[in-house]
Amino acid sequence: MDRTTGRRGEHVNDPMDEVTIFLLDDHEIVRRGLVDLLEAHDGFRVVGEAGTAAEARRRIPTLAPRVALLDARLPDGSGIDVCRDLQMSSPDTRCLILTSYDDDDALFAAVMAGASGYLLKQIRGPSLTEAVEHVAAGHSLIDPALVERLLQRLRSPETETSAGPRPDGLTDREQEILGLIAEGLTNRQIGARLHLAEKTVKNYVSALLAKLGFERRTQAAVYGAQHFGDGELTHEAP
Repeated sequence: MDRTTGRRGEHVNDPMDEVTIFLLDDHEIVRRGLVDLLEAHDGFRVVGEAGTAAEARRRIPTLAPRVALLDARLPDGSGIDVCRDLQMSSPDTRCLILTSYDDDDALFAAVMAGASGYLLKQIRGPSLTEAVEHVAAGHSLIDPALVERLLQRLRSPETETSAGPRPDGLTDREQEILGLIAEGLTNRQIGARLHLAEKTVKNYVSALLAKLGFERRTQAAVYGAQHFGDGELTHEAP
């Protein structure tokens, strides 16, 4: 549903100070409530909405909103994955992830995907509009308590020592893919970067997870980020 007309159907040109917003949530009733809440706030305008990740990926680059409110869990994917893709297709759009779950893995994934904020859906209306304003102004808005848990996770000795082989146990290509995972890229994006089929990248990811003793991609991302910081990973030219 496009929202590119005014209340009486006339076309509206965006003022420079207007905050344009796109909504992604698979529940229509949630979107209706968010539209009512946001458009009641002076200076906000909802320019589009979607119920699936695929629809959002298709429409957001065209509408170019200043802020995208993205549901973390969707029938066909994740708002976090959409956020990651938007870093390439619509880099001027700031992403706020909305979730019903206080999940460390999702928080880490959102941060790695370039989200400007990660908010629980229990947030009150005034706090949500304030968050949108801050993000639209170019500020990062991640809950400090959630960030502290993420930092504790990054400092955890378990993350550093439980992984079995060090990066030198990986092939050059696996090390390179580990580095791109640490940057928050999806398999599809890694494939495009390295000129590999997405299925081939998936096979490399499965192999490096097995070698490092990890079950989740986010564990590999943390591990790769730590070793990049120490300059330990080597890279092969694509």
